[in-house]
Amino acid sequence: MVNERWNEFLELRKNGSEIDLFSELSFCVLTANWSAKGGMIAQEKIGEGFYTFSLEELEISLMKVGHRFPRARARYIYENRWIVGNLRNLLSLPVEEAREFLVKNVKGISWKESSHFLRNVAFCEVAILDKHVLRLLNKYGYIDIIPKNWSKRRYLEIEKVFKALADEFGECPGKFDMYLWYYLKGKVEK
Repeated sequence: MVNERWNEFLELRKNGSEIDLFSELSFCVLTANWSAKGGMIAQEKIGEGFYTFSLEELEISLMKVGHRFPRARARYIYENRWIVGNLRNLLSLPVEEAREFLVKNVKGISWKESSHFLRNVAFCEVAILDKHVLRLLNKYGYIDIIPKNWSKRRYLEIEKVFKALADEFGECPGKFDMYLWYYLKGKVEK
């Protein structure tokens, strides 16, 4: 399952249009404080509407799929449309630069969401440090506390721990995250 999903990510990176890439970025904006399952449903129902809908249509669509914050997320997505036409160039940057750019310039994108987007377009060297991964790291003594708020420094410190653990298992962080999700949930979402 992990390799199948990874191949989908590779295909998106290689052959996805700017609109496809924007849809994936919008998915990552939506899943912050929501769920991957909900984000996948929204992505399926809204599709190119992330780029073409009016702000009001986007809000209504997010309400219909049950998003917790439909107005705020619709506004973020709507205001992020400027990046369409630049996403392929972004993917040609070193991953650290691409992630930093996303965090600084794209609304609704923090360290976790930028890592999520980059992983979902087959950058394997980033870690998605969500609450499930953090709980596992804490449970097994890899981190002392689960941060309530993220700074760049704190995210990168914990990511370094995660990368070392992934390396122990002989896997890159992006794929290792997917294996952990499979272990926890019995399926691989996004």
